[in-house]
Amino acid sequence: MFTAFLGLGLTSFGGPIAHLGYFRSAFVERRRWLSESAYADLVALCQFLPGPASSQVGMALGLRRAGLGGMLAAWTAFTLPSAALLVAFAFGVQALGAEADAGWLQGLKAAAVAVVAHAVLGMARSLAPDRERAAVAVGGMVLAMLLPSALGQVLVILVAGLIGLVWLRPEQTTAAGEGLAVALRRRFAVVCLVLFALLLAALPLAAGATRNGALVLIDSFYRAGALVFGGGHVVLPLLRAETVQPGLVADQNFLAGYGAAQAVPGPLFTFAAYLGAVTESGPTGLTGAAIALLAIFLPSALLVLGVLPFWERLRRAPRARRALMGVNAGVVGLLAAALYDPVFTEGVTSAVAMAIAAVAFVALTAWKAPAWGVVVAAALLGWAVL
Repeated sequence: MFTAFLGLGLTSFGGPIAHLGYFRSAFVERRRWLSESAYADLVALCQFLPGPASSQVGMALGLRRAGLGGMLAAWTAFTLPSAALLVAFAFGVQALGAEADAGWLQGLKAAAVAVVAHAVLGMARSLAPDRERAAVAVGGMVLAMLLPSALGQVLVILVAGLIGLVWLRPEQTTAAGEGLAVALRRRFAVVCLVLFALLLAALPLAAGATRNGALVLIDSFYRAGALVFGGGHVVLPLLRAETVQPGLVADQNFLAGYGAAQAVPGPLFTFAAYLGAVTESGPTGLTGAAIALLAIFLPSALLVLGVLPFWERLRRAPRARRALMGVNAGVVGLLAAALYDPVFTEGVTSAVAMAIAAVAFVALTAWKAPAWGVVVAAALLGWAVL
């Protein structure tokens, strides 16, 4: 299990949608660990849950194939390569110090504008394709810009889900096919769900009462991992609200790391390791990186363990599908708000930066260039001309 996922962790460029394609090729077509219908059901489950969808699919594949040990091996092998690269980049950024405004860093920020704009466009086409969901997306964007905080992000998700429940029509789906049975008792699954909720409620209270740096870091990243729907780029606004606004991470370091995250393989949520390494209070360096990485993925692991045994019944519920449609549209609005502030306002600070961002966007959308290649090219161009 570790070997199979390590190869993917080292080569899976392109974001969560591309990762799901790599998984299908590796585990459905080549290894035949599960059927096409079972894999489709597994992807549907992980898109329904908050957290990084591709990492959750990997966890579930490991769990289904080799139990809890397989789940841990799959997550570790898929996650560590990109986390190690981003931590190394964090040490490089800290060592530069006064060169924080160097041209290559400005190029990374401009590339982030193109990458997020491309993500907004793609997600809008798939998650807000009709008038109703487009309206929910725009409303979510407006609300997120009016309430630029972690609470505002959560409110957008809740309101969008409620609107979906009462207004949107569920898509017609079939519930036939191979099941997703795992060797877990339902009692253990319920314990995982209760622990997920308890940590979400208790960590803010504990962090606020003790003001312990490690607890503050765990609380911030656990909440981001627990409340973001859609995974991938959607984590940007929540992570910024949890790290930049409280003063844990400088805004320019945040955007530089986000740009660098596009140039490494594996899950984008490993951006948390970079942020943990560059925090300006509490644990930092390797300790901060480890805390942030484990905290942001812990909610996903608990949800996979807690929900997978009940998925057969849940996937047939029309109300759940309606609410999910609304949440997904709201996620598009969240990402659109983040595209303006901070990505565009921090990433485009000159005419040259705007030109780099525009060229990068065209390369991504019209030329179908890989995101990592675009980011590397933007950094080199920024180094040359800025």
